[in-house]
Amino acid sequence: MALEHLFQGSALNAVDAKGRVSVPAFLRAVIDRRGDASTIVLAKHDSFPALSAYDPAFAAMRHAKLERLLEKEETSPDAELDYQRRNMMAFAATEETPYDTSGRIVLPPMMRRKGGIEDLALFLGTGETFQIWNPKLFLGDARIPEDMKDIARFRLEERGLSA
Repeated sequence: MALEHLFQGSALNAVDAKGRVSVPAFLRAVIDRRGDASTIVLAKHDSFPALSAYDPAFAAMRHAKLERLLEKEETSPDAELDYQRRNMMAFAATEETPYDTSGRIVLPPMMRRKGGIEDLALFLGTGETFQIWNPKLFLGDARIPEDMKDIARFRLEERGLSA
């Protein structure tokens, strides 16, 4: 996977009652440049009440990173158990969802619950991956810098909504 293809930018899209949402074209373009799968992998974000999303090719790169980490830690008595836990979180707690020609996906119910996604989805490019947030949770998270919250407020205002 070529890392010159990074996820950048932000957008706010509506989520319908069935969990359908359009993935912004600028994010789909990165997935398309990285490989030929019109699929997104969704996982609960490690640190935030949001979803982490990426293409299937990144999953292979993530596995390689975990393997390298195990090699560095192999002198630790808990290295193998830590490795198994990381793999479980990285791969068992994910769901793949294809997007159609118009860029729509159906957010699986478990992922919607894990990300707290309701009627709006805030998409944020974060380099190797992108995040999908409930904008209310994003604005209410004290760990998020105000400059980033301004982006979310702007995206809400574009839709005629208040923060």
